[in-house]
Amino acid sequence: MSSARPGTAGATRPCPHCKATILESASVCPACRGHLRYDEASLQREKTRISPLRIEGTLAPPAGEKVYEYSMVLSLRNERGEEINRQIIGVGALHPDELRVFTLQVEMTEATDTKVRRRH
Repeated sequence: MSSARPGTAGATRPCPHCKATILESASVCPACRGHLRYDEASLQREKTRISPLRIEGTLAPPAGEKVYEYSMVLSLRNERGEEINRQIIGVGALHPDELRVFTLQVEMTEATDTKVRRRH
C-alpha cells in the first residue's frame, strides 16, 4: 500500500476481486478489469484517462535447440533515480519453437479533489 493518506492522490487499496493493490480512486481494476463503482464522478474521471506510454515486444530464444528461462522484472524509479518499486511480473521457459509477447502500458487519470503537494 502507499504512504498517501486515504482520500489523497496516490492512495491505494486492495481490489475486492483479485486483491491487487490499486489506486483508491479507480473505478475499474487495471489487473482483473473488475468494475468497482458506477457513480457519475467516476465515469467523468474515466474520460480523462490517457496512456502516455505503451511498449509491445516479443521474446524469442536465440536460434538453436536450447531452452532458455526468463524473468520479467519491472522497476520504477523516482526523479532522483532511486528505485521505489521492483516486482517480478512473470517467469518461465522458452523452448526453441516458442515465443512470448509482452505489453507494458502506463495509464493516467486526472486526480480530483486534491491539492498539489510538492516533495522536496
